[in-house]
Amino acid sequence: MSRLLAAPGGGTVRVPVPVRWYEPWPVSTGSPGPTLLWLHGGGFFRGGLDQPEAHDVARSLAARGVRVATVDYRLAPPPGLGLVAGRLMPSRSRYPGALDDVVTAYGEVADRSPEGVIVGGASAGACLAAAATLRTIDEGRPPVGAVFAYGLFHPAHPRVAEARHRSGGHRGLSHARWALDVMNRNYAGSRTALADRLAFPGGHDLTGFPRTLVVNAERDNMRASGDVFAGELADAGVDVRHHVLPGTRHAFLNRPRLAEYAHTVSLVAEWTRGG
Repeated sequence: MSRLLAAPGGGTVRVPVPVRWYEPWPVSTGSPGPTLLWLHGGGFFRGGLDQPEAHDVARSLAARGVRVATVDYRLAPPPGLGLVAGRLMPSRSRYPGALDDVVTAYGEVADRSPEGVIVGGASAGACLAAAATLRTIDEGRPPVGAVFAYGLFHPAHPRVAEARHRSGGHRGLSHARWALDVMNRNYAGSRTALADRLAFPGGHDLTGFPRTLVVNAERDNMRASGDVFAGELADAGVDVRHHVLPGTRHAFLNRPRLAEYAHTVSLVAEWTRGG
């Protein structure tokens, strides 16, 4: 699949949207079930297919019998570049660039997945997965499920309910509410886009959402958005399974040696297979 980008000197050029496949192993003669289209995090402006949150998670799930595809969606420019971002980093794109790439990849994955697609992601990737779910519902080709790990879903970040649930260490600053709101505004690029349900689905109509698994970290400022979004899904009549892992911190899927990494991978694999 491919996307259109502005070409130097005017016009457009078609650029591939890379999709990486992970087949279940050891090879089984049975059906692999739905394919999980999995999206890495990184604040919308960093990350890629080789980071543990993408590659290791996909390999671990494939080893548990899940067919996985990851997508190298376009990243936004880093916060703070303002109007010069387009000249300094012309390959970067704010909303809806990443979402367009994910939906393009979704089409390829759906064509090769007779048992349907589950859309999932971690952190900012969870937000993109939720947005892609809404967009594919609008287009009449919805996924059969959704999986969100320590995601953020609201344009303005909710307050953390209790001090003991706040991020600690360096994330106490980088994931402060004001910093998360700056990150969101940077991705959206405008006030109008910030309020768009396909930029940040939290607080919008979630009718038609498929069954959903939500896994949040206990000591994580983004948990506030994840908890609220899980409640919004439940209020919309969605079949939601919501887990908060005790003692965990944001981005634990980037650390494959942690016990919570293995626990979450097993949880997602079981849920994906209908357990």
